Amino acid sequence: MQYSKKSLLSASRFSLAALILCLPFILSASHTPTALERVLESGELRIISRNGPTTYYEGRLGLDGYDYTLAKAFADHLDVELAITEEENFGDIFQAVGSKSGQMAAAGLTVSEQRKEAVLFTRPYMQVTQEVLYRAGTKRPLNTEDLLGKSILVISNSSHVERLQQLQLQMPLLRWHEQSDIEMSDLMEMVHTGTIDYAIVDSNAYDMNRSLYPRARRAFTISESPQGIAWAFPQGSDRSLYDLADSFIANAEATGMLKEMQERFYGHVDGMDAGSAFTFARRIQQRLPRWQEYLEIAGTMFDLDWQLLAAMSYQESHWNSLARSYTGVRGLMMLTRATAKEVGVQDRLDPIQSIYGGAKYFRKIFDRIPEDIQGADRTWLSLAAYNIGFGHMEDARILTERMGGDPNKWTDVRTHLPLLTKRKYYRTTKHGYARGWEAVKYVQNIRSFYNTIALHEQVQMRRLASVSKDGLTPVKFEREITESTSLL
Repeated sequence: MQYSKKSLLSASRFSLAALILCLPFILSASHTPTALERVLESGELRIISRNGPTTYYEGRLGLDGYDYTLAKAFADHLDVELAITEEENFGDIFQAVGSKSGQMAAAGLTVSEQRKEAVLFTRPYMQVTQEVLYRAGTKRPLNTEDLLGKSILVISNSSHVERLQQLQLQMPLLRWHEQSDIEMSDLMEMVHTGTIDYAIVDSNAYDMNRSLYPRARRAFTISESPQGIAWAFPQGSDRSLYDLADSFIANAEATGMLKEMQERFYGHVDGMDAGSAFTFARRIQQRLPRWQEYLEIAGTMFDLDWQLLAAMSYQESHWNSLARSYTGVRGLMMLTRATAKEVGVQDRLDPIQSIYGGAKYFRKIFDRIPEDIQGADRTWLSLAAYNIGFGHMEDARILTERMGGDPNKWTDVRTHLPLLTKRKYYRTTKHGYARGWEAVKYVQNIRSFYNTIALHEQVQMRRLASVSKDGLTPVKFEREITESTSLL
């Protein structure tokens, strides 16, 4: 599921070769090395970041996250290693930029006029809005006046604090509480559980986490307009590293790299409505633990991500081992008789056999995908083939190529899959009619389930880390949050 290094590096077409060839002559001159020269000489680009689902985190296959992926691509472009200094407080991040902690900050930083006084921002690589969240079932606030007298929690030194300070000039009674050691996903969880009345988060964080915390709903947008997210550099006359970073982002946008990253990290967000998300979040707690060990074993056996297998099994049966459909498919992975026979499953209602059979069959499809298709595209195309049949998926790839799209990109193929329902198109294919739109929905659902399961695992890991670090139990941790917000 990792973003492929090849596709990341191909986004950088402007040449670094001339710079490297000239470097010995540059360094031989009697002058203080520039920021770029120091990075190249040390072989390390050090960034300052903030651990979290929208920035960087440790996934099952290593470090991941939007900011990490983009910064890693920049480091690869420079042909140096990427190192991360973690800072929890946004204020400390801005103070540390340009120090030995890091040459730049890549931490989902919103560009604001106030922050421009302290640092130099690159061009934005994402646009977000600031969203007020409330708990479903309570009265929805419609404007800023409705926030008066309520418990509002925001992250310390965030752009959300800056916005509230602006609004406080017109409404002196507006109050809020700040906390530095929390992430926007934590705020969403506290709104979801009713620990606090309202919170403010960025729209990308809301989109990423809303399926995990479905009771946390968007009330209204509190920012005046969309705001850019960018890298931060120290101010000063030495703009050597900044200029190259700014050009890198411009090129990443021009080549479609940013669009691909947006698709990878946020392309799943429309997969579930609020009701489905609430049910799924509950079943992660109640049903998934029963099957997780078997899913993990199957993932190891067939070199697959168990969380992907979990998402597939939920899409197929909602983790009901006795599930049955009108078409005759049965069991946790809803295998047909033919598929069960092909993979050696004798009892489709046996959950262990079903998981084994589904994983084995998916692996066979995954291995049939052309070798030059890698990363997430290979996974999504394999899922489409699992649902609709390998032949129909290949027909859709052929249609995609005929019509000027890239048959190796899921984003292009999914646009053309629904054409298999139209006689004008399917009559020209080898395998004929297919309900292509169902395959698109199938993949989209699984992507949503997969990302929600992955986020749930991150939350569990962070809680375990908190217990290990501070000696807190989850109950005590929740109590401390409640006590800190009761002062509002």
